[in-house]
Amino acid sequence: MERFKSNGGEHVNSAYDSTLDEPPIYETTFSNGEHRTVRPSVVSAFGHDTLDRVPNIDFYRNAGSVSGHRAVRPSLQELHDVFQKVSSCSMEDDVEGSDGTPSDDLESAVPIDSKKGAVKFGWIRGVLVRCMLNIWGVMLFIRLSWVFGQAGWGETLTLIEFLKAAMGRRVSFHYQNIRDHLNVTAEQVVVENNSFKLLHVCISGLGIVVIALSCVVTTITGLSMSAICTNGVVRGGGAYYLISRSLGPEFGGSIGLIFAFANAVAVAMYVVGFAETVVELLKDHSALMVDEINDIRIIGCITVVLLLGISVAGMEWEAKAQIVLLIILLVAIVNVFVGTFIPATEDKKSKGFFNYNSKIFLENFMPDFREKETFFSVFAIFFPAATGILAGANISGDLRDPQAAIPKGTLLAIVITGITYLAVALCVSATVVRDATGNITNAIVPGGFCNGSTAVACELGYDFSSCEVEKCKFGLMNNFQVMTMVSGFGPLIIAGTFSATLSSALASLVSAPKVFQALCKDNIYKALYFFAKGHGKNNEPIRGYILTFIISVAFILIGNLNTIAPIISNFFLASYALINFSCFHASYAKSPGWRPAYKYYNMWLSLVGAVLCCAVMFVINWWAALLTYGIEILLYIYVTVKKPDVNWGSSTQAVTFVSAVSNALSLSGVDDHVKNFRPQILALTGSARTRPALLDLAHSFSKNYGLCLTCEVFVGPRSEALQEMNAGMEKNQQWLRKTKRKAFYAAVACDSFREGTESLLQASGLGRMRPNTLMMGFKRNWRTAGTESVQNYVGILHDAFDFEYGTVILRMNQGLDVSHIVEMLKAAKEQQALEKEMMPNGGKSRGLFRKSRKSSQQVAKMNERLLEASSQFKKKQPKGTIDVWWLFDDGGLTLLLPYILTTRKKWKDSNLRIFIAGQPERSELDKQEMKSLLQKFRINCTDITVIDDIHLRPSSDSLRNLEDMIEPFRLHEGSKDTAQAEAMQKEQPWKITDKELSEFEEKTNLQLRLNEVLQQNSKSANLIIVSMPIARKESISDFLYMAWLDVLTKDLPPTLLIRGNHKSVLTFYS
Repeated sequence: MERFKSNGGEHVNSAYDSTLDEPPIYETTFSNGEHRTVRPSVVSAFGHDTLDRVPNIDFYRNAGSVSGHRAVRPSLQELHDVFQKVSSCSMEDDVEGSDGTPSDDLESAVPIDSKKGAVKFGWIRGVLVRCMLNIWGVMLFIRLSWVFGQAGWGETLTLIEFLKAAMGRRVSFHYQNIRDHLNVTAEQVVVENNSFKLLHVCISGLGIVVIALSCVVTTITGLSMSAICTNGVVRGGGAYYLISRSLGPEFGGSIGLIFAFANAVAVAMYVVGFAETVVELLKDHSALMVDEINDIRIIGCITVVLLLGISVAGMEWEAKAQIVLLIILLVAIVNVFVGTFIPATEDKKSKGFFNYNSKIFLENFMPDFREKETFFSVFAIFFPAATGILAGANISGDLRDPQAAIPKGTLLAIVITGITYLAVALCVSATVVRDATGNITNAIVPGGFCNGSTAVACELGYDFSSCEVEKCKFGLMNNFQVMTMVSGFGPLIIAGTFSATLSSALASLVSAPKVFQALCKDNIYKALYFFAKGHGKNNEPIRGYILTFIISVAFILIGNLNTIAPIISNFFLASYALINFSCFHASYAKSPGWRPAYKYYNMWLSLVGAVLCCAVMFVINWWAALLTYGIEILLYIYVTVKKPDVNWGSSTQAVTFVSAVSNALSLSGVDDHVKNFRPQILALTGSARTRPALLDLAHSFSKNYGLCLTCEVFVGPRSEALQEMNAGMEKNQQWLRKTKRKAFYAAVACDSFREGTESLLQASGLGRMRPNTLMMGFKRNWRTAGTESVQNYVGILHDAFDFEYGTVILRMNQGLDVSHIVEMLKAAKEQQALEKEMMPNGGKSRGLFRKSRKSSQQVAKMNERLLEASSQFKKKQPKGTIDVWWLFDDGGLTLLLPYILTTRKKWKDSNLRIFIAGQPERSELDKQEMKSLLQKFRINCTDITVIDDIHLRPSSDSLRNLEDMIEPFRLHEGSKDTAQAEAMQKEQPWKITDKELSEFEEKTNLQLRLNEVLQQNSKSANLIIVSMPIARKESISDFLYMAWLDVLTKDLPPTLLIRGNHKSVLTFYS
């Protein structure tokens, strides 16, 4: 929304950042000779000069958009206000608020080196190839065979239908009994006149389930990611960017660290896979340096150092090399398929490879988990092979058409890689047995006596029965280099392994610092901002590279891929879960801003995907899942407490708004009940920071459990008042949020203070969430403020009673208004900044306040006392009492408000003392009645005092002070004749007449006497609460009423005058 500057009346548009260049200016000369700056498109469209602009994408860009120049449309006021012909129309933005805070989106980041003609990728090279390169990795060549060796490729379920000749009942057998019947060759067997019918139903095996489940998770995530990516421009940061911009900084900040850490650990996983392949080659040539595990560590560390050097030097070669890497991988994969058709040599047969054979295929049909492996542990090791689907989304800014490229490329990559994994696994399962010795001397005559798990190999001419006794080195279960053996040309598999692992490791080594840098740039974790700095023309995160290097080396030293893989699984699954939940949450919020170009998604499918990811996390490794969730929760709480100053229009905000509207609507259908009454405060504080004591006390009443509105009325010419109001609206709300006051700021612009307050009293709130209690400060300057000001003040009290508001007036001897001090502090701050510029060598200036103290010690001391008093209710109150003078029954508000105060932490050391009026002959009875009433209300107090001498006449000093107070406002018509008195009263109707003083003498004396009693009993209280006297309209003049309030609360500790609306706010019924 556009705002005005309050100083100078300059029109601004605060939606944009003025730190950038102004929009392009076009000049033209019209037929009448007038020369103006206009947009040619506007002239050609409408045929005349106009400030209005036609719709254009440049108006909707963020400040510093990297994809085009941001233009500023005219503000509404520039089009609507009275036209003033000036030399130039200021279109500058408001500088305030654009200080590089984390609220600036990544879209707003000014590029370091903006190059024209930047390379833009299509969906094949930009998304498909990148995703396939990341998904095809270490698992394809050195773990896939082991996965299918453990889990098998299929499983048969046989249903036996048991038919009774006479009854036709169905009997189901135990699964093991069914398996025992699998060797039956006849379709039907008759046993004791009962018919058995064997129905073989083949279901997918666990090995296929491993791949299928991985593809299901990634496919659902891909659909959700496609929806999020096509709902606006996506910048660097990968999953962190998607989640943070969708769910907000709390979720994004927590998953951002985990996602960056997961990518750093992924570097270790891919490098360990590469090192394992190298170590196998060293073993074959008897060239081990130390031993297997330490060689893996040594080679892994050397490799990651080289990769770090390449990353730091520059990644320009990556875009050109990715096609070459893809070709190597494709050749290696084809090489596996070709190798399965090449007749097996005796050496390969001794290692378990026999070409395609149905018996081998059937032997590998069932799962055979060993060494305490389970389906889920195998799945945990395989799942990282399915990661990498975010590779294309991470470079969406470099795609020609990201909205079409990301869904098409990512989902097609998932399909192609899934089919590839499945096809390679089935081919290997049909050609290689689970166990083999690798010893050619184990060859026997085919067809000999064979049994056990190596029976199929025995039938094919090899006796591997020793593998049942001791662990063999070859076969699906034992040899991680099965692919090399099966392939037509082994070195190609090694080359494919090297290219797959190194490309994936390099991609992770680049993406982890980039994600971490994006997180640090947002300054969510201020301690990590050190890593946000980039270097060079590409803004490379060198510091992030070093941190990623340290993390990856630490995990490489583990040296065991099976240990690293489950950790990666949990971290990536957590990221995928939140991506799915982001899509569901955004859809559920039904925000008008949720308009993804990709339509083939379903919010409930995304929710299923999120739940599935969370469930799989626990199934894979329950303690790692708990650890992951624990870290996320801790980071979430940290970010929530810190409240980073960002606003990304998250779906969390949208859902909060929807919930608020829904709750407000549901409340509107329920009648108010006295048990649920809460004081909803409308506090006339002016600007949020000008009366802090009033605001703090109002906030203590409402806290987090009720409504508190801090309101300001702007009086004056409409144009000026609107400018000032609009300029301060957002600033005041931000100040409330920054100082942790749970309140709303509201403002109106009117011709008079009373009219503005009347508007606030009538229109504030929403449904049942409307203020019911007016809170304002006592007008200390009523004797010098002028007639109109006093009439407005008292008129507001009358209006509050008319609208059935409870009314609260706070009086403090030092006053409430600190606006002049706020202005002085602001001026001093500006002066210090100016002096700092003028005295760069650190010279010490005297400053504004130091001069003011020298010139006026008294004013300075008064300001100090005022500042101290203004912060009184913000601090913890000392041990003392809250004295409640409940003189008139107003429905219980006078008693409820102090009770609420005692429930607050700041007031817990203050005890309630109750004072009531009574007659001398029944003081004890009045005390017992009040004690009984308080017990029924369940309100505790330390003492109940009955004041039985209120009816006494006040002292002569009090009467004299009152006479001096009201003397300037008396009419003194009693000494005049009737006609003259009427004329005087007509000329000055606001003055206090002698008749009025006479009629209300008793009530006037009561206020004086009450002050005397208050002085005697409550002079040392932390807070005094007194029932407010009511002035009947058109009976008591405004000045007399102000005199009542003044003498009643004069020279006392902080005092609250309270009058409820005479509707019960307390009840003793359950």
